[in-house]
Amino acid sequence: MTVSETAQAETALAGDGVVRLDAHLHLWELGEGRYSWLSPDLGPLYASFTAAEARDTLAAAGVAGAILVQADDTAADTEAMLENAASHDFIQGVVGWIPLEDPAAAAALLEKWAAHPKFRGVRTLIHDDPRANVLGLAPVRESLALLAAAGIPFDMPDAFPRHLGQVADLAAELPGLTVVVDHLGKPPRAGSADAMDAWERQLRAVAACPNAVAKVSGLHCSGTAFAPDALDRVWTVALEAFGPARLMFGGDWPVSLLGARYSRTVEVAAALIDSLSPEEAAAIWAGTAQRVYQQ
Repeated sequence: MTVSETAQAETALAGDGVVRLDAHLHLWELGEGRYSWLSPDLGPLYASFTAAEARDTLAAAGVAGAILVQADDTAADTEAMLENAASHDFIQGVVGWIPLEDPAAAAALLEKWAAHPKFRGVRTLIHDDPRANVLGLAPVRESLALLAAAGIPFDMPDAFPRHLGQVADLAAELPGLTVVVDHLGKPPRAGSADAMDAWERQLRAVAACPNAVAKVSGLHCSGTAFAPDALDRVWTVALEAFGPARLMFGGDWPVSLLGARYSRTVEVAAALIDSLSPEEAAAIWAGTAQRVYQQ
């Protein structure tokens, strides 16, 4: 897409009157001793991304607001997100962090975070944990039960291949916990047919639990195209399994810059979502996220 075509697409999205809420946005600043996973080999991600930059980027693509999601397993990252949320109206909620394997510390942080009006959920970088059984550990289940009791949703990142198979068990054991599958579990679009089949089986098992929802987000994949037709199977499985009322759009900015400009991410989502009825499209663009994150 040329610069002119991109500008035209951004203008069209920004002026189409659709209410869009991005359910998956990140911010970070280098040089603060956090984000240990960030390194120069990540190219465009090795930079600071501010709330002001995010606001302008989203607005140019016709996205009015966002849910800010943790990018580091530290209380400092959550504090920084809450500070940004207090200063920027477009940040409508924050998904922060608690130490799942320390229920007492998790309870203390939940009490602290609850004082912030935009605290809306919890996530940890479980996909970085090499243990396939981490979601089944007794302390982790105890901490997640705290979330269920408080009505706080739990985001699960990049769950396939190591952890997606456990998510259905988790959702079934804690029916009061809203489990949010980020990035549709991270389907292996550049992998083998067997891998895709395994991802589909596991995602459908999660979707069979009524307390599970999923984000249509983070679907860029090195080695394969990022375009509506290339996402056909992933989209079809997600829509059949969850239905529009349990799906939400997420841009995954700035991680998405590894695959495309933000405006392109929104365009691809629009090509998929806008084929639905207005009511169904409205659910995925904003309604599901507003309900899950209590907007």
